[in-house]
Amino acid sequence: MAIKMQNKVDTTFSATSMSDLVFLLLIFFMLTSTMVSPNAINLILPKSTSDKQLVSKNIEVYINADLQYFVNPEGSAAQPIAYEELLPALQDAAGKDNSDNKSIILRADKSVPVENVVALMDVLNELNESYPEESRYKMVLATEGK
Repeated sequence: MAIKMQNKVDTTFSATSMSDLVFLLLIFFMLTSTMVSPNAINLILPKSTSDKQLVSKNIEVYINADLQYFVNPEGSAAQPIAYEELLPALQDAAGKDNSDNKSIILRADKSVPVENVVALMDVLNELNESYPEESRYKMVLATEGK
């Protein structure tokens, strides 16, 4: 009579749990990548005591610590714009903007001198000269929350 072993080692591998794990990781990274801040330019914004968001994102202008200007940057490969090219770039962005809330969000590094912000306001005033009073753009200064 042959004696059978009761503890046989199973040599098959079930890959179903591995595919479930990979699928869950894929969903996790897809969701978290959409929550990443869209700031392509590395800025340190000034602090604010309010956490309210006053406007939606229409046109964004960035001024980094090296005093380089960016209009609606797309990712980390954004190219800086010379001061003289700000008005045509803003006119182009305003032509693509079809929102009711006409606003330009300024994201300036906290080390940027005030005269650079005022120079941008001058460009905004030039832009607004071509629009009627009720559809002119307003500038909002972005700050870091609490």
